[in-house]
Amino acid sequence: MTTDSRLKSFEKKMEDSIISLNKDLSTIRTGRAHSSMLDLVKVEVYGQSMPINQVATISVSDPQTLAIQVWDANNVKFCEKAIRESDLNLNPIVDGQLLRIPVPKLNEDRRKELSKIVSQQSEKIKVSIRNIRRSGMDFLKQEEKNKNISEDESKKLSNDLQKITDDFVKKVEVKIKEKEEEILKV
Repeated sequence: MTTDSRLKSFEKKMEDSIISLNKDLSTIRTGRAHSSMLDLVKVEVYGQSMPINQVATISVSDPQTLAIQVWDANNVKFCEKAIRESDLNLNPIVDGQLLRIPVPKLNEDRRKELSKIVSQQSEKIKVSIRNIRRSGMDFLKQEEKNKNISEDESKKLSNDLQKITDDFVKKVEVKIKEKEEEILKV
């Protein structure tokens, strides 16, 4: 594997971190209903823990209400329990095999709390990106030590890796700022 393709693999890992951040941010409630809010909710059914979207259809019936159509009537109570016990502070209303979930408006304290959670996720992803950069730098030092690349080439690739890292950290900051604005908007 060439050194340039290895740099691409480090860049891909950073991109995966951004994808992970997007997924995590999509599950944070902002006062408006969206189906991805329940992505991390796991339901204990059939002797195993499954994502709720594998046992039901999730839709948004209006900006403040989620509708969950459970496929198997035996799983309704398990889905209801999983939603109630999640940290989303949601209370589903059972209507046969349909769960209606009103999404309450966020109060000021909850908005601040969610903003802190978003900041924590931001730091976690930034640390992950920096760890990937460190692995890349270690790889370049090893390649130089093994005489696979010259000192000049190592320095150039290190600078390239740093630029890539800076770009991804900026992407994280932009996404976090957008999410915080969305949370704090009344």
